Amino acid sequence: MKLFDVYPLLDVEPVKASGCWLWDKNGNKYLDMYGGHAVISIGHTHPHYVKLIDAQLEKIGFYSNSVRIPLQEELAQKLGELSGYGDFNLFLCNSGAEANENALKLASFHNGRKKIISFSKAFHGRTSLAVAATDNASIVAPVNETENILFLPFNDETALEQAMNESICAVIIEGMQGVGGVHVPTDSFLQKAKLLCEKQNAALILDEVQSGYGRSGKFFAHQHSNIKPDIITTAKGMGNGFPIGGMLISPKFKAKHHLLGTTFGGNHLACAAAIAVLDVIKNEKLMMNAKAIGDYMIAVLKKITGVKEVRGRGLMIGVELEFPCDQLRNELIFTHKIFTGSSSNKNTLRLLPPLTLSKEEAEIFLHAFAAVMKKSLVK
Repeated sequence: MKLFDVYPLLDVEPVKASGCWLWDKNGNKYLDMYGGHAVISIGHTHPHYVKLIDAQLEKIGFYSNSVRIPLQEELAQKLGELSGYGDFNLFLCNSGAEANENALKLASFHNGRKKIISFSKAFHGRTSLAVAATDNASIVAPVNETENILFLPFNDETALEQAMNESICAVIIEGMQGVGGVHVPTDSFLQKAKLLCEKQNAALILDEVQSGYGRSGKFFAHQHSNIKPDIITTAKGMGNGFPIGGMLISPKFKAKHHLLGTTFGGNHLACAAAIAVLDVIKNEKLMMNAKAIGDYMIAVLKKITGVKEVRGRGLMIGVELEFPCDQLRNELIFTHKIFTGSSSNKNTLRLLPPLTLSKEEAEIFLHAFAAVMKKSLVK
């Protein structure tokens, strides 16, 4: 049997990782400025993370949600405290797509409606309803197509106001768009969305799968806009590489048995990983570090010739160039040994390093990036 060939692969085989660094099978050392799609939040193989997972594996790795799992309650308590959402409830699942799928389903259960508003360049996952709400026709199969999704221009308050009515079930928006090229919703746009959803009894869903868990300098990116959504979805950095996702749910949604469900969500090992992540973010003040290092990098990047625009907050940064960035990314990884990411905008480079990134490590990237940009412009 062969692997189903759906991923374009870099000719790099990592075999070891620590902090913001990886080593390949040939012993080459790479700086990780991408974190595997923003998954590595507290750094590769963090000692506390490894310790908690190892200790849990020695006890019990998995049982289903048909029994009491106190680790789930510990995770909920710590997540509520650190995020500022202690009055919300937590549903645990396995991924961001599953979290968004359940968020949209829960909203529909709540108000009995079907119509969902999403936005241009949005990415919410690859499962049935989540991919239907994703603005990329190439990954929407015929079976996923539905008339229940309305795509509006991102950050267009007038369009949103005109579209909102009593048929709208939910508005779903990313705290910062990731795959779309790191586009930040304005404070006024998010505030308008909140007011309109309240007025029409629609659910405001903030997809913080990529932008959450301290990456923006606050726990969730939408907190920069001083709003409180009805449902928040999370995954990626939540487990630092261990698959876990979740929904933070407003108390206005009433739970009942069998309303939602999952086989693997909230298992013992996943909870141990997620608890370790929260411990490290809190104890090592990683939100403060993300803001400080991110602010510094953004300021430097804006001054580099050939950079058209720099977008983002904290350590979620999109660098839009005046030309496609594929060759530049290849130069960074194969010459300078630095991982970076792409986006649906072929000119935009995505930077999503671990939140532990130091200024010295940021400088390594910035010097390499400036050198490659200079070389690219000379050509």
